[in-house]
Amino acid sequence: MFKRLAEAGAPVAITVDGKAISARAGDTVAAALLVAGIDHCRTTPVTGAPRAPYCLMGVCFDCLVTVDGVGSRQGCLVPVREGMTIETQLGKREAGR
Repeated sequence: MFKRLAEAGAPVAITVDGKAISARAGDTVAAALLVAGIDHCRTTPVTGAPRAPYCLMGVCFDCLVTVDGVGSRQGCLVPVREGMTIETQLGKREAGR
């Protein structure tokens, strides 16, 4: 579905839900998830419906993920960096996490 441009940045190793994946320097977290074939990055708190990156510009909040232990980060606005740990958000987040 998505194709990386030929002039993409250097490889960057990140972890998503405990699985190592390769992203590229300059990618956002949301873009890295999509390229890796991860079909959703969170589920809604009430119904558990899956949500994936939608607007990719910080307006819709459908790409919320936990980045290095900090929850509810907009994946479309966070650039990947070497060693980053990303977790999908399933349902309601616990207070303080």
